[in-house]
Amino acid sequence: MQRLFILLVFSLPVAAKACPDLSTFYPGNDPDWSSLDEQLTALFSECLESTEYFALLGAAQLNSGKLADALESLERALLIEPNNAAASVDYAQALFIEGELFTALEINQQLLDLQEFPANVEQLLLNRQQTWQALTRQTGFQADLLAGYDSNLNGAPDASQVNLTLSGESIQLALNPEFQPISGPYLNMRLLGRHRRLAPAHQHNWSAAVRGRLSEDSNSDILQLETRYAFDRPGRLRSWQLGAGMNHLAFGGNAIFSGTDVSARFQPFSARRCKPYYGLALQHQFYHQQSRLNGLESKLSTGLNCNAGDSQQIGMEIGLLNNAALRSDRLGGDRYGWQLNLNWRVLLPRGVLQAQVNHMEFDDRQGYSLLLDTGAKRKLDRSFLVLQYRQPLQLWGRNTDLLVNLYHQRQHSNIELFSSNDTTTEIGLSWAF
Repeated sequence: MQRLFILLVFSLPVAAKACPDLSTFYPGNDPDWSSLDEQLTALFSECLESTEYFALLGAAQLNSGKLADALESLERALLIEPNNAAASVDYAQALFIEGELFTALEINQQLLDLQEFPANVEQLLLNRQQTWQALTRQTGFQADLLAGYDSNLNGAPDASQVNLTLSGESIQLALNPEFQPISGPYLNMRLLGRHRRLAPAHQHNWSAAVRGRLSEDSNSDILQLETRYAFDRPGRLRSWQLGAGMNHLAFGGNAIFSGTDVSARFQPFSARRCKPYYGLALQHQFYHQQSRLNGLESKLSTGLNCNAGDSQQIGMEIGLLNNAALRSDRLGGDRYGWQLNLNWRVLLPRGVLQAQVNHMEFDDRQGYSLLLDTGAKRKLDRSFLVLQYRQPLQLWGRNTDLLVNLYHQRQHSNIELFSSNDTTTEIGLSWAF
């Protein structure tokens, strides 16, 4: 962003006697800021009480890229004379560059409210205020289009036969072919919208997404809708977040699942490289075709976010799960278990590589069904791995990324009907606008 330097002529207090006349240092139409910085620095010991000197020095440092030095010089100018408008104009710009958006907005507005400027200068300040204010309202969209191959489009179990227990005897029945894994290519499409509103001490975040997967097996087509809201209260000492969301899943043209959830997350102060946090989430699960599967699932978790140098981020989370049945006739009754999640993100010379490993175990508190394994309690564990490589591309003058994704899931259960494997690979493009 082009840096703003406005030299204003105001009545300034008389500088210290040792400080020379500074009018010869005022820049012209094409100033050499670095040279001016060196010349003014040589006068430092002579102008310790001159607000004009520190305002001019701060402007030279700001336009030379010495942000920290510029902030210090401009602060000294304002300590000597709080009404030094020239220093205030540049001080607001320096704060904005440093990332202190709301402090910069406040100072710029005070200048507009309290000072009288020439028309051209006032217009520059108004334009700057509008530009900065617009940054507190951020809206963006993302569109993904990927082609891939799935080894289990319909999420079917591995077993081609199932053992039933009838009258105390075990009987093997072959599964219908439509309940066996179907592999094939697919097309994955996703549209995501985000909106963020920033305030001095908090921010609001909204997102909505629609995803569709099409394949030759129309009974395995997926339509997924999701919307989320989060209230963030960041801080240097501690931060916390409250969230809520809804999601809906249709499979093969039929509504399958809808979920509504709320969550809370707290991160206390830590001077260590790995920052701990604690979370609590609650989700209401509604199954459209089989309402007796409905449940209320809670998760209590703790985790660490670590910065491993400038190019790597590592995260780990472990949580306790409990799924309470909302109907007394749900097979297996209540469920309990735990979940472990690991994340790794690394910046590569030409892109970003992300990896996620997740493992979950769930046990039923009651026997699942007398027809399956003589009514044994179902034990379920599921693991999945996600690898994603993202590389920016120069394509059509837009923010375009190349995406390559790999996903593998393994689910195992003592009741073979619930054991399955699934592997997908996909490649495509992602556009941000």
